[in-house]
Amino acid sequence: MRLSELLIYNSIVVQCHDNPDADALASGYGVYTYLKEQGKDVRFVYGGRFRIQKSNLALMISELKIPIEYVDSLEKPALLVTVDCQYGEGNVTRFEADTVAVIDHHQVSGALPTLSEVRSNLGACATVVRELLRLEGIDINDNKGLATALYYGLLTDTNNFTEISHPLDRDLRDDAAFDRSMIVHFRNANLSLRELEIAGAALMNYRYHEDYRYAVAMAEPCDPNILGMISDLMLEVDTVDTCLVYSVQPFGVKISVRSCVKEVKASELAAFITEGIGSGGGHLEKAGGFIQMELLEKAFLDFCREQGKPSGQKVSEGIEDFLLQRMDSYFSNIQIIYARDYSIDISGMAAYKKRKIPLGFVEADRIFPTGAKVCIRTLEGDLDVQISRDLYIMIGIQGEVYPNDRVKFERSYDRLDIPYSFTGEYAPVVKDVLEGKNVSLVPYAKTCVPSGEVHIYAARLEHRVKVFTAWDEEKYMLGKEGDYLAVRMDDLHDIYIIEKSIFQRTYEEI
Repeated sequence: MRLSELLIYNSIVVQCHDNPDADALASGYGVYTYLKEQGKDVRFVYGGRFRIQKSNLALMISELKIPIEYVDSLEKPALLVTVDCQYGEGNVTRFEADTVAVIDHHQVSGALPTLSEVRSNLGACATVVRELLRLEGIDINDNKGLATALYYGLLTDTNNFTEISHPLDRDLRDDAAFDRSMIVHFRNANLSLRELEIAGAALMNYRYHEDYRYAVAMAEPCDPNILGMISDLMLEVDTVDTCLVYSVQPFGVKISVRSCVKEVKASELAAFITEGIGSGGGHLEKAGGFIQMELLEKAFLDFCREQGKPSGQKVSEGIEDFLLQRMDSYFSNIQIIYARDYSIDISGMAAYKKRKIPLGFVEADRIFPTGAKVCIRTLEGDLDVQISRDLYIMIGIQGEVYPNDRVKFERSYDRLDIPYSFTGEYAPVVKDVLEGKNVSLVPYAKTCVPSGEVHIYAARLEHRVKVFTAWDEEKYMLGKEGDYLAVRMDDLHDIYIIEKSIFQRTYEEI
């Protein structure tokens, strides 16, 4: 997407997520500035339950004159541009608009609108916006305030530049003509004295699980960004692999989740903790969520009954035990499989073959150069693979994608010399990790039909399973109760997860 594509609209609202951080403020400010200079009627807003309180953010807004507004309602604009977030996510107040656009750097959480630019490989949304401005011929250094904002957004979202890996992030870091004295001022205004007391009290009164290596701490009501700072500090402890910091508000509970091990995606843990009572998500290492008080109260009553606790106990008095129980459940009721070294027991698995349903396939080296690294987005998780001349990418009946190799493909499928007719809801894409671009597979896909030789062993899951496949040993596929654990008969290390509805439609027992 180009920013110039937004210029056909006149009434435009730029919206960031409900708890704006420096990156959200900087990114939204960059898009706002571009649209304003093009003569558009534009506003920059955020919603949610919290107003910005954090000292450095208030200072940033004031010193850089960022025109952000807090709103609880919004007259429908012609165009709504969500920045540093994705429309429909749990951390973004949903406002109606005739057209929606998305500019972000987080993992894609669902179907994106036509107008979208999501660069998940970049460290900050500030870098995405800088690149979009550059494509329009705009040098951010012509506006020192904007250059300062984008530099600070990148600085804070990459942990003082320690998490930078992409050249575009390094370019922003090195090229921005920022106001050095302002950055020093912002960096030294992260905490008020009261927030220092809140952080200190939370860190002094943590709960720790030695076997699962997680910590949980409560913080008094505060700006949600303070929860993130506390959890960042907690994760620096050598015996803490994951942590949860929470704050009880009158209308719910705000949580911050961190992980530094590949066996736990922070985004998945946050979603698990809030399942049925709120929403959660974020990055692989950093995530957050919100628990709605009305839903929590009902779940807490059930929890008290199960634990034999007094039914009259207040949520505020027992919330920590409730969260600890969810953390324990997450770690205890799960199996982790490292497929490359795993000796799978097939004695309790049934044999299946693939139904002769037309599927799509793409020879990966016809799209990407050999050696390129790509991310294949599957229903059960993302897989990072390297392009080779033998890599095939399969497209399933619901648009699900998964890797295959040439030898297995030719043994298991019959090619049809016709394009693949995709009818799913969301056309599958593969992300080029270096370029950060989504590439649609549909234009390159051809049709194939299982030859009847695709034989697997499979078993219905009765508990959660994480599979690090032989294709990707850094990211896992998640299987939930009711999904299927599968392994190819001709390769007992080719272990993977098949979502239950897809399995029932595409496989039949032998």
